[in-house]
Amino acid sequence: MAKQKEFVTSRQNRIKRSPGDACVQVLLYLFVGLFAISTVLPFLYVFAGSFATERELLERKFFVIPTEISLNAYRYIVKDGRVFLGLKNSVIVTLVGTIINMVFSTTLAYPLSRSDFRFRNGVTNMVIVTMLFSGGMVPGYILVTNILHLRDTYWALWLPGAMNAFNMIIIKNYFQGLPKELEEASHIDGASDLQIFVKVVLPLSKPVLASVSLFYAVGHWNAYFNSLLYISEVDMQVVQQILRNVMNQAQMSEMDETLDWGSQGAPPSKAVRMATTVVATVPILLVYPFIQKFFTQGVMVGAVKG
Repeated sequence: MAKQKEFVTSRQNRIKRSPGDACVQVLLYLFVGLFAISTVLPFLYVFAGSFATERELLERKFFVIPTEISLNAYRYIVKDGRVFLGLKNSVIVTLVGTIINMVFSTTLAYPLSRSDFRFRNGVTNMVIVTMLFSGGMVPGYILVTNILHLRDTYWALWLPGAMNAFNMIIIKNYFQGLPKELEEASHIDGASDLQIFVKVVLPLSKPVLASVSLFYAVGHWNAYFNSLLYISEVDMQVVQQILRNVMNQAQMSEMDETLDWGSQGAPPSKAVRMATTVVATVPILLVYPFIQKFFTQGVMVGAVKG
């Protein structure tokens, strides 16, 4: 057996790719590299522009390294400390909201993935209908504010979107792909459905759980419009609302010559817009490396198995 493996390995090493295959591979690498650069360059420009002066932003159309470093934009953002309060509120909304989303999504996806569940098809169809039709913004606003009385509470951001139908279906499809023999063996050992769900199904579903959690977390972090509708208390505003107010103030105060901004002059409104983009993007972007190994596997398996 060992000699056979050595023969196969040596034969594979002797096989050389044809010039045509090599050219195709080079072209593929070149295309992927150019595509990656095209996606990274805009963010590099925004990041560099947040440290640039207003004059440089007006004179140079594109750059990734500013000729003169200016921290005026970031000083303007953090001058009153409200942005740190907004970051804290956004972290709370994102963490708690993601937990609520995952609890609702997984607990509904598991029974729908069981073939012995009598009302499986009917409930699944009801969930799919919500992907096609909705009550609308005005009825939703009336429900949240006048009926549920959730205005100026974070529950107004969590409960209306407690479960996303598309994400739930991805989790359900992943659960269906798990070996049924594991559940049968657990039943024989005397485990209940809840114990199987917590101790068997969830530990085996880390890829899809990590991927869907990322979807939910990004949605909560970027939830600006719902916060604008339901949150009016200044101390409860998320970072998206605060950064919007900062940009508006920067545009209005740019021409105010009474403000002392050192040698750089008035606060650069364009640089402030870029700095707010960096502040709002980098925190959630730092989450990706930790779940990157689960991301592709979880999405692809959960999406193709029905």
